Order: sequence, then structure tokens, then C-alpha cells
Amino acid sequence: MKKMHLLDMLALAAAIGSALIGGAFFAFSSFVMAALGKLPPPQGVAAMQSINLVVINPWFLTPFLGTALLCVGVGIAAVVNWREPGSLYLLAGCLLYFAGTFLVTLLFNVPRNEALAAVVPESPAAAQLWADYLISWTNWNHVRTVAAIAALASFAMALRIRALAE
Repeated sequence: MKKMHLLDMLALAAAIGSALIGGAFFAFSSFVMAALGKLPPPQGVAAMQSINLVVINPWFLTPFLGTALLCVGVGIAAVVNWREPGSLYLLAGCLLYFAGTFLVTLLFNVPRNEALAAVVPESPAAAQLWADYLISWTNWNHVRTVAAIAALASFAMALRIRALAE
């Protein structure tokens, strides 16, 4: 059995983080948002406001932020060691996660969450915001779900190529 290199261990950790986050986002894309959308707007708004508060916890933030940090390091290592087998897939996985999952969250989902947090669930403004939120937030969630799963696939390909090259 061959020894696993540090870069392989970091890539494996990034793959696991991508899978965890991709799975969480997939749940929202596939049924959570649809269920919330079936509630009357004040209840849907209140439920999502609660979710957006509860999600700020170590069980979510560790893989979400940790994977983004891993992607910075693994991406740099992939560029520095560009001629090594699997480097293209490592870099692709890093870019997919960092841009498609992490940055999309910061630039598109979080601002919508902040706008939703600022409304009173029973207000007319909340009902209008909620109608838009259900569509726009969910569409951006689809993007970050696909990006996280594609990052996982890229890391898996990189690890496979690297293992076969030894």
C-alpha cells in the first residue's frame, strides 16, 4: 500500500467538505424551499429567518469555511506543481467550490438572507420580498449545489489520477 501524500489528504478533505456542503444545499434545492413555499408567506418568512440564524453554527461553518480555505491551499499547490498528475482536476475542484459555492453564497444568498432578516414576517413588504426570495435565492442555491457536487467530482478524479500515477 502506498503512502498518502499531504496534498492528497488535503484534497480528500476538500472532497468531503464539498460533499457535505453540496448535500446540505441539495436538500434546500430539492425539497426544503418547496416546502417553505407552500406555507403562508408570514410562516415561510419566519421559518427561513430561523433557519438563517440556526445555520450559523460550527457543524455548518466548519465544512463551509474550512473547505474554502482548503481550496485556497490546494489550488496554490496545484498551480505550483502543475506538471504533477491530477493538477488540472485539483485546480478545477478548488475553483468550482470557491467561486461557485463560497463566493456565490457571499455575493448572492447572504444579501438575500440579510434582506429577509430585516422584515417583519406579517408585513406586506415581507410577502412581496418572500415571493422574490423563493425564486432568486433558490436559483442561486441550485448554482452552489451543482458547483459543490462538481467540485467533489473534480477532487475525486484528481485523487484517482494521482493514485494511478504512483
